Amino acid sequence: MKKLAIVLILAAAVFGQERFIKPVDDAKLDPTFLTFRTRLIAATDRKDAKYVLSIVDPNIKNGFGGEDGIVKFRKGWKLESPKSEFWAEFSKVIKNGGSFIGEGRNKMNHFAAPYIFSNWPEDVDSFEHSVIFGSDVNLRKSPSTDTEIVSRLSHNIIQVVNDIPTSDGKTSEWVKIRTLGGLSGYVKSDFVRSSTDYRAGFEKKRGVWKMTYFLAGD
Repeated sequence: MKKLAIVLILAAAVFGQERFIKPVDDAKLDPTFLTFRTRLIAATDRKDAKYVLSIVDPNIKNGFGGEDGIVKFRKGWKLESPKSEFWAEFSKVIKNGGSFIGEGRNKMNHFAAPYIFSNWPEDVDSFEHSVIFGSDVNLRKSPSTDTEIVSRLSHNIIQVVNDIPTSDGKTSEWVKIRTLGGLSGYVKSDFVRSSTDYRAGFEKKRGVWKMTYFLAGD
């Protein structure tokens, strides 16, 4: 019994170190933005380039190297192609919540998505940490679906130990991670996301919502 008590105390101590970024979605606080986003999600699902371009701000920020503006946005993403990578990247952003981030009386005029970006804690280094992008994600002992499940993670802040290399040079399907509570193992790369991955900002200008940035990095 004494040994069991010690194990439970140690387990509680480890769990107590875990931190999470749980989904947040403030869109419903402004009916005009909620309607705007609902239409934008529908347009994204049907890959409607014309509609998406209609909500892009003329001076949209596309990155950090001076490549701003709607002309470069359109040229860079090639929206007219159904195979454009924009649709998959933007879908992950626009469908995963976010928060109003304006200040003072303009607080409700700026919305940032996804929630991982808008709600990232200030005391956690965004370059050193990522987050589990989902609920009940299997943490496995080895990079295979045939191996033991160590734990199930939901929105944990994590550190990426390394990507698992592939023979053909493609993006790895598995990532080795460690949680702040000390759990370690492998998860599918689709369930790992950083606050510096693609994110979008929206601003209400003259009563009309526009996308003012869509970018990754820092």
